[in-house]
Amino acid sequence: MTFNPLAEKGIPVVDQFKSWDDLLLDPIDRAPSDPHTRSRIILMNGIEVESVMFSHQFHRQTDNPVLREKLSMNRRADQLQQKTINWLLPGDLTPLETTIGYEQVAVDLTSWLARNEPDPQLKLALDFALLEDFDHLYRYANLYELTNGRDAAELTKSLTEITPGRPTIFHHTDPLDVIRPHYETHSVHPLSRLHVMTIVAAEQQTMNYYMNHGPEFMEPVARALYAEIAQVEEQHVTHYGSLLDPLDSWLCQLVFHELNETYLYHSMYLQETDDRIRQVWELNRDMEIGQLHAACEMLKTFEGRDPEEILPPALPEVPVTFETNKDYVRSVLEATVDLRQDGLGFADVDEMPADHRLFEFQNIVNAGTVPSNEVIRLNTEAQGRDYRDETDGPNPVIDLRDPVGAQGAMA
Repeated sequence: MTFNPLAEKGIPVVDQFKSWDDLLLDPIDRAPSDPHTRSRIILMNGIEVESVMFSHQFHRQTDNPVLREKLSMNRRADQLQQKTINWLLPGDLTPLETTIGYEQVAVDLTSWLARNEPDPQLKLALDFALLEDFDHLYRYANLYELTNGRDAAELTKSLTEITPGRPTIFHHTDPLDVIRPHYETHSVHPLSRLHVMTIVAAEQQTMNYYMNHGPEFMEPVARALYAEIAQVEEQHVTHYGSLLDPLDSWLCQLVFHELNETYLYHSMYLQETDDRIRQVWELNRDMEIGQLHAACEMLKTFEGRDPEEILPPALPEVPVTFETNKDYVRSVLEATVDLRQDGLGFADVDEMPADHRLFEFQNIVNAGTVPSNEVIRLNTEAQGRDYRDETDGPNPVIDLRDPVGAQGAMA
C-alpha cells in the first residue's frame, strides 16, 4: 500500500519538543535478539546527524532571518531525535564492538541498496565500496579477537559473513580517482536519490566515528588500523557524495532530506521486530512528516515552488530492509575483486598501466607497515589462523582463502 507523507498530518514541529525523561529511553540489550535492531539504530543516528549538519551549513549560507528561524526550529527537533536514537545503544558496548556494528550496517545496507538500485552506474558505485566495507569488517573482527579474545560473531549473530573482501591495502586511491559523475536531478529515479542520500549519511557517520574514536585505543595496532580505515571512509564519503547533483537549491535539498528521513523511519517501522523500538520508529516517522510539511512550506514561501514539482507522489513501496545478503556479497566479490577506480570510472587492475597514479599513490601510503595487514599477521601468529566467520563455505576468491592472500599477495 502506498504511503504519501504529504497526505498525512504528522506532528507539527512546534509540538515535537520533550522533557529529558521523555527524550532518553531505556537502551536495547547489549546482544539484542535481532542484531538488525542495532543496525537500524546505527543507521538512523547517522541519518539524523547528516540532517543536523546539513541544516547548520544551510543556516550559514543564508541571511534571511525568517528562514534562519524556521531552520533553527527544524534543526532543534532533529537534534532531539538524534539523542533519542543514538542513546538507544547500550553503554556497555566498547568502541570496537560498536565499530563491528557499524561495519555490519555498511555491508548489509549497501548490499540492499545495490540490489534494489535502478541505475546501473549508481549500482556499480555501491558494489565497489561494498567490498571495501566488507573487508573492514574482517580486519576489525581480527582486531577484536587479538585484543579482546572475543568472537565477533557474538555481535553479528552470523547474519553477515566475516571473510576478506577487496584487501584494504588496495583501497588507498589517488584523490583524483574517487570522484564519480553525479546524477541529473531532473531525470534521476526518485529511489536512486534516496539511496544516494542514505549511503552518504551512513558513510559520513562511520568516517566521523573512526576519526574521533581511533585515538582512544592504547594498542598501537588498533590506533593504526583506525587511522588507515578512517582514511578509506573519507574516500567513501567523497565517492558517494559526488553522486549528488549540486544544482539542487538548498531548499530543495532540505525537502529531500526530510522526505528521505520519513522514508527511512517508515521502513524501520515496517520491519522492526522489537515492539518497543517499533513505537520509536513510528513516533519519529510522524515527527519527520511534520518537518517535511515545514520544509515544503519554506520551499513555497521562499522559492515559490510547489513541492509536488520535485517530490514523488508517494514513498517507495519497498522499504529499506536489513537482512542477510551473503549470496549477494559473495557474487560481487567473485566478479569485481580486481576492480579499481580510474578517473570517473572503473578498470580492472590488470589492465591499468604500470605508471598509473593509483600505484604511485599506494607506493607512498603503503611504503612502511600497513596496519590492515599487520592486524592479520599478529592475530594469525597469536591464534595459528586468522579470524573468519564463513558460514556459507570458503571465500569465493581462491587467493583470499588464507591470511597471506588477505594481506594483498594477489597483487
